[in-house]
Amino acid sequence: MRHFINLLHFGFQQARSCLFPLVIFLALAVTKFVEIPFIPRYDLILFICLMTQILMIVFKYETIDELKVICVFHLIGLALELYKVHMGSWVYPEEGWTKFFGVPLYSGFMYASVASYICQAWRRFDLRIRNWPPSWLVVILSAAVYFNFFTHHFIPDLRWVLKVLVILLFLRTFVYFTVNNTTYPMPLSLSFVLIGFFIWIAENIATFFGAWAYPNQEQTWSLVHIGKISSWLLLVIVSIMIVALLKRLKGKREEVKSNTYKSWLKNV
Repeated sequence: MRHFINLLHFGFQQARSCLFPLVIFLALAVTKFVEIPFIPRYDLILFICLMTQILMIVFKYETIDELKVICVFHLIGLALELYKVHMGSWVYPEEGWTKFFGVPLYSGFMYASVASYICQAWRRFDLRIRNWPPSWLVVILSAAVYFNFFTHHFIPDLRWVLKVLVILLFLRTFVYFTVNNTTYPMPLSLSFVLIGFFIWIAENIATFFGAWAYPNQEQTWSLVHIGKISSWLLLVIVSIMIVALLKRLKGKREEVKSNTYKSWLKNV
């Protein structure tokens, strides 16, 4: 019975962590079927995303540190969008005032919402990672995964090689999450797969509401190819690696400050 209650609590906290993605989906759905005068759809979605972000900070739903991480992901995602649209991987067919080189600025918030979910879930479930591999290897692998999204247009796609390297690097790494004072372990690699799968489901919902369109969806909507799960899997890997590294760096800074303060107290 206790584990069933914990499962319900787990689902509730997951839903709370998904507030930002939920707002984006609602904005896409409403603006898809309800025409708003005087402002293009993409710009209205951008305005909704900006207001949501501001309100989440004002009402302390998100912390300033989490906002910094989200901004990093917004820039990373926007750079990827600019490149992918230029290469014809997908398109944003509608007009917009805040659309540059074919990419509306709200698109960066879709990546930022993934970071928002990770940060919120990290805090709500008090995540702890054990047997984290050497950070320099994590940085190199993260960079390789991210740049493969760019380079596979010119050289062979290395995603499967990178996936094998991820499995090998994180083979002994577990994430521990706490629900109602009960801690559960999970292989970190499994969390990559699960989050990537649910983002693929979200991608199908987003394309149905016209967030963007792949070449085979420009005339009529169709299910996003299941192979896209692998792309989202790699993006999730980069996301969690970046968040984990930033949190480790913050933890080390706080540890240094704490040790410095204790040393000062001894000398007073």
